[in-house]
Amino acid sequence: MHFSQRARQTLPLAALAGLLAACNGGGAGVSPGLPLANHQTQQNARDSLEREPAPRGGASSKIKHIIIIMQENRSFNNLFYGYKGARTAKYGYDSSGKRIKLLPIPLETTWDLEHDSYGDIAACNGTGSIPGTNCKNNGFNNEQAYCGSNCPIPHPQYAYVPQSETKPYFEMAQEWVLADRMFASNFDASSFISHQYIISAQAEGAVNYPGGAWGCPGGPSDQIYTLGQQRQILYSKPETVCWDPTTLGDELDNAKVSWAFYGQFYSGNPWLWVAYQAINHIYNGPDWGTDIMHSPSQILTDVANGNLRSVSWVTPTWTNSDHAGSGSNTGPSWVTSVVNAIGQSQYWDSSAIFVFWDDYGGWYDPVPQPYADYDGLGMRLPLLVISPYAKQNYVSHVHYEHGSLLRFIEDTFGLGRLSKSDARAKSPARDCFNFAQSPRSFVPIQAPYGRAFFLHQPPDNHVVDAE
Repeated sequence: MHFSQRARQTLPLAALAGLLAACNGGGAGVSPGLPLANHQTQQNARDSLEREPAPRGGASSKIKHIIIIMQENRSFNNLFYGYKGARTAKYGYDSSGKRIKLLPIPLETTWDLEHDSYGDIAACNGTGSIPGTNCKNNGFNNEQAYCGSNCPIPHPQYAYVPQSETKPYFEMAQEWVLADRMFASNFDASSFISHQYIISAQAEGAVNYPGGAWGCPGGPSDQIYTLGQQRQILYSKPETVCWDPTTLGDELDNAKVSWAFYGQFYSGNPWLWVAYQAINHIYNGPDWGTDIMHSPSQILTDVANGNLRSVSWVTPTWTNSDHAGSGSNTGPSWVTSVVNAIGQSQYWDSSAIFVFWDDYGGWYDPVPQPYADYDGLGMRLPLLVISPYAKQNYVSHVHYEHGSLLRFIEDTFGLGRLSKSDARAKSPARDCFNFAQSPRSFVPIQAPYGRAFFLHQPPDNHVVDAE
């Protein structure tokens, strides 16, 4: 798509390679990283990880159903601006040191912001430092804003969503848990890479996103690259996104734990936002016909009909995604419909629901991304933790990432670790839950649109942002 082309005009590949070459690590007291230069060394590294079942935590006796609801492209500060007890900012700084007041921009924009590896590097530091090494989050003004002469404010990257639109999310946070130290496991701010991390805790050393379908049968793409060890070089060699890492779905299958991935089919870009399409043995195996659901709204009927799997990933349609450029504000209502469906069902007392946003979407956030390994971490993201055992009206300040959600699942069902991300990550179980308490009754969340609206919503045939 046009986003990376424009980004490369601002920061050519050769220049990016030079920046990467200048980075020799994260300094004292940080992880030495995971030097993965190709698929074979990645596989060897994963094979060396602990493959014994993870220790089963307090969740294992109470939680039988785990639901990960993924939304799109919002930073923490952008969605939870002003939330009491969480770290947010009213001002940001640009690459010249100028203070910029954050202004409201509603969800239903018809334009987008740059959000890929180039945008992430630009936002990290006004001098173009590699994310995690010296991030000050003062370069958001260097990201591309695709609103041209129609930008509603001079610096659209420095904005937040009005609380009139985020009210359902605020209500969920006030009833359960909001985590304000959740970061993307990957630095490059690509939805494709992010979605790989939430199913397998890594992305085969790749950055950016495919130009078409998200995976098999596969084909070279000029927008997926192999990230070299220690970020020393970003190879120009394109990647074929049809690969065979071990995924959480594989581990669940081996443990005979049921799972489902709910995603939308788009005729122009088949299975966009369906991460498992990039997994060769899933796409060409029995799981594709039994565990990949063709419509996000099927989660609503599956819950009502008593067919909820033990682990579920729920992705939105473009219209319901919170993604800038969608021209829609139905995202908070969509999430509410799924949360209410589970909360008012037979499954509530045994459920843990995690709502998170896959990448920051180019929106300003004041908390610098930390360095963890060869391709992470990324920008701060919102995370909601919803369960009858979740603490009430609680802000967790514990450091989480994509791997934290996988670790919670692994610990609950006694599964092994997949990669460095879930091996190093802290599970939300200790700080966000109180498994000693009796299950709290569900409190329905109010939203402008309800279950019936999404069950009868017209087919979503919009052109979707692959980024």
